[in-house]
Amino acid sequence: MAAEVAGAVEIRGALSRLRRTTGLPIAFGGIVEAGRTQVRISELTGTTTAALRSLAVTSGNGLGGKAVALARPCAVTDYSVSRQISHEYDIPVAAEGIRSVLAVPVVVRRRVRGVLYGALRSAQPLGDRTLGAAVAAARDVEQALVVQDEARGLLAVARPEPTVVPEQQAAWEQVREAHAALRALAPRISDPELRAELVAACGLLTAAPAPVAETALSPRELDVLAWVAAGATNAAVAERLGLRPETVKGYLRSAMRKLGAHTRGEAVSAARRTGLLP
Repeated sequence: MAAEVAGAVEIRGALSRLRRTTGLPIAFGGIVEAGRTQVRISELTGTTTAALRSLAVTSGNGLGGKAVALARPCAVTDYSVSRQISHEYDIPVAAEGIRSVLAVPVVVRRRVRGVLYGALRSAQPLGDRTLGAAVAAARDVEQALVVQDEARGLLAVARPEPTVVPEQQAAWEQVREAHAALRALAPRISDPELRAELVAACGLLTAAPAPVAETALSPRELDVLAWVAAGATNAAVAERLGLRPETVKGYLRSAMRKLGAHTRGEAVSAARRTGLLP
């Protein structure tokens, strides 16, 4: 359910961008329901009726169902009379006054996860520019879903060990790498609930039973220090966080100063003692 909600948030944003960049009066879409082969239309913008809201579009049926089945963009100039599609949804489409429509699937790892629609109330061709903008909007959603999938995967496997003995050290280093990866992913998540869940997971990974001090580091200082703790060089940290190497050095120097450390290693040790890092 959380994945579905997050997907709907991404589709909502993509539909707004699609209308803004193309001038299309109507855009709508939805995600493929978990465990089923149908798209539930949940996001609508520019519509004047509720005819399409919560409509379940089965794979293969109608224009959107065809896009799902083929996993590629589809378009028709006049929906109600088109011979390229089946007509199970003619009534709600006609109720909204839609004539010309395009449907672009959102495909992640070869699986269709949703569909974006753009439409006109007149029967005229939707040009290559409009189709290209719709495809670009779908790609944006795909990238966002990939990030969210990675984040959920990390949340599922990243758990702190209660105690660390020598033979568990490799596993504990993986936990530290997962913590750093979670912190790097969090700013890229647009869904606020999932982002909050990621930040909370970082807190669980770093919770110390008896911190000896409280030191306030900025989120970016923690991001940098988390990757340093995982063994990354400044250049590698910069690449992972999308920063310049000089910026990484600045964050690291600031964190060292706050922690009273003179070296990278001392900063990491101090952060672990105070419960800021796992």
